[in-house]
Amino acid sequence: MKTFLLTLTLLITALCPSAQTRIVKNSHPEGRIIYSDPADREAALLLQDFVERISDARIPIKDGNVKPRKGDVVIRRTADNTVTEDGFRLSTTPGYLIIESGNGKGSSYGVVTLLEQWLGCNYWGENEYTVPRSRDISLPLIEMTDNPAFRYRQSQNYALATDPIYRTWMRLEEPADEFAGGLWVHTFDRLLPSSVYGKEHPEYYAYFGGKRHPGKASQWCLTNDEVFETVAARIDSIFKANPGRNMISVSQNDGNYTNCTCPSCKALDEEEGALSGSVIHFMNRLAKRFPDKQFSTLAYLYTMHPPKHVKPLPNVNIMLCDIDCYREVPLQDNASGQDFMKALDGWSKISDNIFVWDYGINFDGTSTPFPNFHIIQPNIRTFRDHNVKMHFSQIAGYRGGDMSELRTYLISKLMWNPDANADSLMHTFVNGYYGEAGPYIYQYLKIMEGALMGSRIPLWIYDSPVTHKDGMLNPILRRTYNELFDKAEQAVAGDSALLARVQRSRLPLQYSELEIARTDQNKNVDDINAKLDLFEQRSRRFGLKSINERNNSPIDYCNLYRERYLPRSTANIASGATVTSDLPLNATYDRLGTKVLTDGLFGGATYKDSWIGWEGTDVTLTMDLGCEREIRSIDSDFLQQLGAWILQPLSVTYSVSSDGKKYSEAQRHELPEDSDPKVKFVSVKQTFDSPINARYIKIEIEGTKQCPHWHYGVGNPCWFFIDEITVE
Repeated sequence: MKTFLLTLTLLITALCPSAQTRIVKNSHPEGRIIYSDPADREAALLLQDFVERISDARIPIKDGNVKPRKGDVVIRRTADNTVTEDGFRLSTTPGYLIIESGNGKGSSYGVVTLLEQWLGCNYWGENEYTVPRSRDISLPLIEMTDNPAFRYRQSQNYALATDPIYRTWMRLEEPADEFAGGLWVHTFDRLLPSSVYGKEHPEYYAYFGGKRHPGKASQWCLTNDEVFETVAARIDSIFKANPGRNMISVSQNDGNYTNCTCPSCKALDEEEGALSGSVIHFMNRLAKRFPDKQFSTLAYLYTMHPPKHVKPLPNVNIMLCDIDCYREVPLQDNASGQDFMKALDGWSKISDNIFVWDYGINFDGTSTPFPNFHIIQPNIRTFRDHNVKMHFSQIAGYRGGDMSELRTYLISKLMWNPDANADSLMHTFVNGYYGEAGPYIYQYLKIMEGALMGSRIPLWIYDSPVTHKDGMLNPILRRTYNELFDKAEQAVAGDSALLARVQRSRLPLQYSELEIARTDQNKNVDDINAKLDLFEQRSRRFGLKSINERNNSPIDYCNLYRERYLPRSTANIASGATVTSDLPLNATYDRLGTKVLTDGLFGGATYKDSWIGWEGTDVTLTMDLGCEREIRSIDSDFLQQLGAWILQPLSVTYSVSSDGKKYSEAQRHELPEDSDPKVKFVSVKQTFDSPINARYIKIEIEGTKQCPHWHYGVGNPCWFFIDEITVE
C-alpha cells in the first residue's frame, strides 16, 4: 500500500511538473536540509535518515540562516498562532519544501507526516517499519496545517524506552518531558516523606478512624498550615533544581478512603460537597504562591468529583481518572461510566486545564485479551469535546502483551486526530505489520469484539480469562480464534519476521486457554503440558517479561502451574469434605460457598474464581471428613494480592478432634509481614511427626484486619482469601 502511494506521488508529479518539488534524483540529493533553531535538529536528522533509507541519497544538513534554493527542505519556527504546540505546517513553494512549527516537537511530527503521507513510510513497533525503495523523490503541491487535539499525549509501549524513532513517530510524550523532578502522580509521600516527618509530626497526616495515620501511603492534613509551608519550600527547591520544567504533580497517594477527616478538613469538604474541596483549596494556595508554575493534582477515587464552590485557578491542572469504569462499551453508554461522565462534566464547567487518565489495561492480566478497540475513539472524542488538554491512555504495552503494537499505534493516531477513520487505521496497521496474515488477525479481533458485546459480560481492568469462559472465550470461539491464528501463521510461514509477529500476538490467547483449563475438573494433562511447554518456550523467545502489573513472570507462572494446577500424586482425603464457618461469607462470595475449599481446584492470581474471603476479621473454619481418618498433614492455601487489599493472615492454628467437641491443639503458624507487590499463593502447612486419627479439623485464621502503614489502604480493613484445604 505504501509503495503504491509513493508510486502515485511520483506519477502525479511527473504529469504536473510545474507543481513538482524534487528532493532526490537518481539517488543524488537535489538540495539541502536547512534549519536554524537547535530544537529542529532532530527533525532534520530524521528526514535525512529516512530519505537515505528510501533512495540511498544522503541530503546534507545546514544549520543557520541559509538562503533556500531548489531542492531544499527548510525547517523553521513560526510565530503564526494558528500553529499550536506540537503542530506544524507543510508547504511547497516553487522548488523547495517548508516545514514550520510552533512550540514543541512540531517540526519532527511534520517530518513524520511527510514520510507517511507522501513518501510511503510507516512505523509499527520497536525497530519495525516499512520503507519503500526509489531512486527519485519528488513532492506534489502541498499546503497543510495540522495541530494535535491534545497538547500532551501519553501512552505506554516497551519500544518507547528502546527506540527513539518509535517515540517520535507515535508523537508521544513522557512525564519527564513535562513534570519537574519526575514528580508525576501519587507524590504526597515524595514531597512530605513520612519517614522524615511521620514520627515527629503525625499531625501532618490524615486523621480518620479516631487517629492520625502517618505512613508511606498516607494522605495529608490539607488544612494544616505547617504542611503547606513545608511542601511549598520543597516545591520551590525542586523547581530551582529543574530549570525549564514549570509543572509539578502535587497529588494524593494511591488508595481510597484515606482522606483526612479532622474537624477542619471535614468542615471544608462538607462545605464544598466533595472530598476534592480541601485538595483544590490547597492547590489554589500553591498556585498563588507560584503563579508562573503549573500544579497538577489527581481527581481520583475519593476526589473524582469537583467541589461546589471553589474553582481551580488557571494554573491548577486537574488529572481526572476513570479507573472504576467497565470497558466493553464507551463511557457514555456504560452504566459504570455515568459517574465519571458526571465528574467530567462538572470539572469541565469550572476548569479548562484538564488532564484525563484513561485505562485500556487489564492490570491483573496484561497477557489476557482485552478487546476494547471499538471504544477507544468514542472515549477520546468525549475527552476532546470536554475541552481536555492533556491525555494519558494507559495500556501497559508490554512486549508480548495483548496487541501492544496495534494498541499504541491506534491510540497515538487518535489522540492526535480523534476524527480519523479508526477502522482504516486498524486495517493499515494489521496489513502493514502482519503482511498476508493481516486479514486473519483483523477477523480475530472483530469476532472477539462482537462476542464480548454479545455476551453482556463487563470488561474490567482487573479481569480474568475465567470471567469470559462462557462468553468471548467460550470453547467454540477459542477454536475459531485458533483456526484464524493457524491460517495467519501459514500465510507468512516463509517470512520469519512476520511469523514471529503473529506468534507473539498469539500469546494472550494461549495464556487464556491455560487459565481456563485450570478451572476444569477433567483436565487433559498431556494437552495442558504441551500448551505449557509452548507458552513457556514462546515467552522466552519473544521476551514476555510479565503477565500482570505485579511483574509475575510467565516462566514462574508455568512452573507454578505444573505444581499447583495439575493433578497431584497424593490423594487429598479432604476432597468433597464439608466445611463450616463461624462467620457468614461476604455476600459477593456466598455464591461460591465453602465447598470451593475442598473441590480440588486451586484459585488463580485474581480473587474472582475459587477464592472466598473475609474482611477485617478473624475466622474459624471447621472441616468434617465424614469419618475418622489417618492424618499426616494439613495445608491451607491463601492469596496475597496487595493491589486488591488482600493480605496473608497473621497466623493460622490447626486443631483436630474425633467427636467435634474436644479438640487437641496443634502448632500455631505465624506469617511474617510481606510488602512484596507480586501476587503470591501462601501455603500454611502442618505436618505431624506421626500420623494422628481425627474426623474434624478446626482452622483458626487470624486476619491482618487492617492495611499497614506502607500499604495504600493504610488504616482501612483488608481481606484474607483462602481456597483449597489439603489433608493427607
